[in-house]
Amino acid sequence: MSFKVTVGEDTKIFEHKIKLVDICGDDKNFIGAVVNGIIRSLDYELSYDANISFLTLKDHSAVGIYERSLRYLFSMAAYELYPDIRFRLTYSVSRSIFAQVIVKKGEKRKYIVTEKMVRDIENRMHELVEQDLPLVRMRVTHEEAKEICEKLNLVDKIGILKYRKEKFTHFYKCKDYYNYMYGKMVLSTGYLKDFKLRFYTPGLLIHYPRSEFDGKIPPFTDEQVFQDTLISTQNWSDKVNLSYVSQINSKIKTNELSSVELINLCESRHNRMLCQLGEQIEKNSDRIRLICVAGPSSSGKTTFADRLIIELKSRGINPIRVSMDDYYKRREDVPRDEFGDYDFESIDALDKELFNEQIVALLNGEEVALPTFSFKTNERIFNKKTKIGPKDPIVIEGIHALTEVMTSSIPKYLKFKIYISPQAQINLDYETPISLTDIRLLRRIVRDNAYRNSSAEETLSMWPSVRKGEFKWIYHNQENADYVFDSFLNYELCVLAQHALPLLEQVNKDSKVSRDAERLISLIKYFKPICEKWIPSNSLIREFIGGCGYRDAK
Repeated sequence: MSFKVTVGEDTKIFEHKIKLVDICGDDKNFIGAVVNGIIRSLDYELSYDANISFLTLKDHSAVGIYERSLRYLFSMAAYELYPDIRFRLTYSVSRSIFAQVIVKKGEKRKYIVTEKMVRDIENRMHELVEQDLPLVRMRVTHEEAKEICEKLNLVDKIGILKYRKEKFTHFYKCKDYYNYMYGKMVLSTGYLKDFKLRFYTPGLLIHYPRSEFDGKIPPFTDEQVFQDTLISTQNWSDKVNLSYVSQINSKIKTNELSSVELINLCESRHNRMLCQLGEQIEKNSDRIRLICVAGPSSSGKTTFADRLIIELKSRGINPIRVSMDDYYKRREDVPRDEFGDYDFESIDALDKELFNEQIVALLNGEEVALPTFSFKTNERIFNKKTKIGPKDPIVIEGIHALTEVMTSSIPKYLKFKIYISPQAQINLDYETPISLTDIRLLRRIVRDNAYRNSSAEETLSMWPSVRKGEFKWIYHNQENADYVFDSFLNYELCVLAQHALPLLEQVNKDSKVSRDAERLISLIKYFKPICEKWIPSNSLIREFIGGCGYRDAK
């Protein structure tokens, strides 16, 4: 039977199956395609009526395919040049990938990454690109996959195979090299022309194009505070053997005691970080009057602020808390973005003048009637008046809390700035890091459903707007923080998966966000469920799954 294929305004009729690449031709600017709302690789065969949009590096979904393929290319080049070593790839500073040599326990020989090693790998990657070698997708049984992994020293992938519910797995073959990065890739190495390698001791950075930079490689920014936090997180995860999904799953055994131990292990790290933070503020309590807490969406700001206040009260410091969300302007006064939608991420959506006026008045010892903003009525309600002592600090919490213009009336020396975000450094295997952004998105999906009765489709639909605001208003403030709090709990995806999976499975296959839902489903299916009744009521993860002692007791 014949079928119609529409690309833009052009419609053609075909009599036989046809691959997407045969429709778009040999234009290597096209990385993938969306077919009837579902993302497809270019070797996908059509045999039915379809509307097609071909994806370039200006599209977020295309960047995912490109970045995944680039990790494959790097791993292949490194294997050819240094077959005795493996690199671990993690997301890092300047929106890049950090590659560091894995040194196993007991190994005496340590490989040091040098500038020559970086240049050799980069040159080999360019040679492979010039050869335009096909990347052939294969489906194999688990037993066949184990044989491939053992032959190529991909032993880390064997540990994750047991958690695949399917009876088969996939590999991509290029020449005699096999590997799998858990998702769709480009058709050949010739698509991967745009990348840079940078020597960044003790490893190297892989820079690649980003959609938010119009499909170009972002300029390099050496974010030292961010890097220090990532290193600290990775070192802790390595010490307690929680750096990989297989390690996390192995901690969850049949008895509940093992789950309790895992939960308490991760929660103890947060407790220790809060204690360190409390000590730092206590030492400077004569100076610090404004404690600013900011971070991107679903970082755990609300629960963290509550826990910080308790930590400070245990030290004889009595702060009050002010939420910046209560200073939103009426909807009709909120600025609009370039699409005409209300831009609630903008700092101009907040009443900066009233906020500064009230914070200064509180610090001066005056009585102030603080507002509470109702998103239902679109009105501010001014509650009973509040007054603080001459040395009591104020904890302010909100996405713009570290933006100087928001607290421009308060001298910098009176402020202590805290940036909070999940800074996860965990992988499915050596070459497949888990996205920090996807962790926050899963948190948001679960929380929006639990507390706002929002569907996963609604949350996924608004996520691009949230991300746009984060890039514009939030991320650059991390480098100015006095303390960075990693809100990630290594067990949390075992919990979020149980809540998120049924929500994601409800996303309509024809929805524009169905490909995002599919990506998240493919990630969380690897995590074993954990018994969540042992999670403390003050845990940051309770802010998203429910049972939060601070929130639910109000």
